[in-house]
Amino acid sequence: MEPIAAISTGSSATAIGIVRVSGDGCYAVCDRVFRPKNQKIFSAQEHHKMVFGEMLDTAGDPIDQGLAVRFPAQHSYTGEDSVEFHCHGSPVVLQELLTALFSAGARQAKAGEFTKRAFLNGKMDLTQAEAVIDLIHAETSSAARNAVAQLEGGLQRKLTPVQDALIDMTSRFYAVVDYPDEDIEDIQPDQISTFLSDAEQTLSALLSTAQRGKVLKNGVRCAIVGRPNVGKSSLLNALAGYERAIVTDVAGTTRDTVEESVLCGGVLLRLIDTAGMHDTLDIVEQKGVERSRKALEQADLVFAVVDGSQPLTEEDYSVLYAAAKCPKWVLIWGKKDLGGQPVDFPLPLSTEYHHPDATVHLSAQTGEGIDQLEQAVSRLFPVGVEDCGSLLTDLRQEEAVSRALNAVRRAKDALESGLTPDAILTDAEDALDAIGELTGRTAKEEIVSAIFSRFCVGK
Repeated sequence: MEPIAAISTGSSATAIGIVRVSGDGCYAVCDRVFRPKNQKIFSAQEHHKMVFGEMLDTAGDPIDQGLAVRFPAQHSYTGEDSVEFHCHGSPVVLQELLTALFSAGARQAKAGEFTKRAFLNGKMDLTQAEAVIDLIHAETSSAARNAVAQLEGGLQRKLTPVQDALIDMTSRFYAVVDYPDEDIEDIQPDQISTFLSDAEQTLSALLSTAQRGKVLKNGVRCAIVGRPNVGKSSLLNALAGYERAIVTDVAGTTRDTVEESVLCGGVLLRLIDTAGMHDTLDIVEQKGVERSRKALEQADLVFAVVDGSQPLTEEDYSVLYAAAKCPKWVLIWGKKDLGGQPVDFPLPLSTEYHHPDATVHLSAQTGEGIDQLEQAVSRLFPVGVEDCGSLLTDLRQEEAVSRALNAVRRAKDALESGLTPDAILTDAEDALDAIGELTGRTAKEEIVSAIFSRFCVGK
């Protein structure tokens, strides 16, 4: 493939800047823009060894001093001859070097093109390529660990046995049909049943990780709700670690939703501080309350805050009944520093309502009890390390595994119903196609392009 080049360290000034080059003939291109101090041409330097020298502009004049390293195809990220320049991180210097590379025969790399070439050259499958972008955008250490484990083949190792078993099953069937005179052992129904049962178990277990994968990658949408002036904004500020929302003694200070991402109990929370939920004639406040109710309905987790220093009011009960309809919710008795003790309250035990998943008594002012809230969140959304690297982290992966699982189950039903082997194998091949789409073996070009379009230039 033609040589491509790009700045890999962004557009801001940094101590060190990196320019990457990859493709056929890239060594010859780099010989024109780099002059090693040891007087030996760059393309003849030892690979995987940093070489000190001068970076040259289009006129052959020095623009910087720095290091360069070359990687032969069999040992490079892209699977083709590659070079990295490490120079001072001035955007002007980096752009001058990039312009010189273009003049010497390289072209501008597209978004994700280095990783796309790694995929096309068999250095990684699509699940590993997606792990690269997950690693770049990881916002928690858990998300980073999962991404790097997937980059090392965690998800691939789960799928390969299923793929190999289905290929073995279908290929043996076709071998018997196509070569009836050969002494090829026919595959038996009990073997097919074993193959399909094992595949179903693996795919079902994988599919069950999708929700945790979404939480790990995207975080938990968490609404903080309560009547006016119970301490919702103070709680947001305490969790954020700075004054993100305005806090006053005046009820109704927050009239719109305020959002902030925080790490709580090892879980990434997309916090939404909402306007106080109550009846009001103020048109602006009414709109704020409407947004609060919408945020509550769309939340994965709700922090329902009440003033623990005062008796519960009708407005408190209204908020709690609304929170009790949400998938997961935590009852927070706030203002612990002002005294008061949590009291129980009646909630109808029906399919429409459920008791809080956790109850916490805290003070947003002093920080007392925040650790209990963190523990409650970590219990509700356990990160887990036992299947690190094999979590499904986006909708594309989830849909592909779901289609594969459904196809395997159809094949099992066909086998148990006594249908002919060709009917069973049609569904088995559908499962193979879905798994191949997940790993990239049978993925269509538009799917591949959509995946790599999410990458930044230089990666």
